[in-house]
Amino acid sequence: MPPVRRPKGKKAEPIDPFPADGLSKIGLAPGTAVRFRRRDTERWKDGTVTRREADGSIGVCDSKGAMRAMPIDAVEVKERGPRGGVMWIPLSAWAGRTEQLKLL
Repeated sequence: MPPVRRPKGKKAEPIDPFPADGLSKIGLAPGTAVRFRRRDTERWKDGTVTRREADGSIGVCDSKGAMRAMPIDAVEVKERGPRGGVMWIPLSAWAGRTEQLKLL
């Protein structure tokens, strides 16, 4: 039997199971500063957004480098207030608001 020939051309790109556009739908980008906590009795822990998980939760990297999947209700986004102070806004409220697009 002759050897099996494969067609020449580009290899198929694997599909990304965690597309970046999932974050843009809720107004986030990879690297956005957030804080999170698992239970209401815990202290807030600082982290950065990494991706949107398949189940709809947010992938967060904590200060030690550990990856966590946090529900949207347990995450707050860091923002500057009108006078320059730090404000923490719940992600559920952050995702529901509209944002002005940047010019240029």
